[in-house]
Amino acid sequence: MEQSCLFKLNERETWRRVEERLESARLYKRFGFIRREAKITAVYSDMPRSGGTSDQTADISIYNVDREELLQQQYDQVMRAVGRLSKIQRRIIEERYLGDEDVIDINVYVNMHMSERSYYYAKAKAMYRLAYALRLEAYEEVT
Repeated sequence: MEQSCLFKLNERETWRRVEERLESARLYKRFGFIRREAKITAVYSDMPRSGGTSDQTADISIYNVDREELLQQQYDQVMRAVGRLSKIQRRIIEERYLGDEDVIDINVYVNMHMSERSYYYAKAKAMYRLAYALRLEAYEEVT
């Protein structure tokens, strides 16, 4: 007996992942990396502590270095992937996701003098190309 297992693209999850990465890139572009800082005041507790100790400063330093490097790499990947889109798709993504926070789809397609249908077709194509370029696609099993 032969058993076949096929996978289908989970469009909703893929779209969510791409939007999340674009939002992260937009925030990184606007604010950069905000470092964590150690607490200055000690916290006292009546609870007895277990034998382990923690080095809060070292943990925070490691987090700051690793997280900043990760965010920079992700931002660079997003910008390279967006740069490889067609002019229309690139403009849609830049205006909708990488520009101001309060921009919605209707603002973009009116500014671009596009029909609603053409806009959503180009946007969907751009989102799926970004998903594959950034390896953010999600699959679900079809049995």
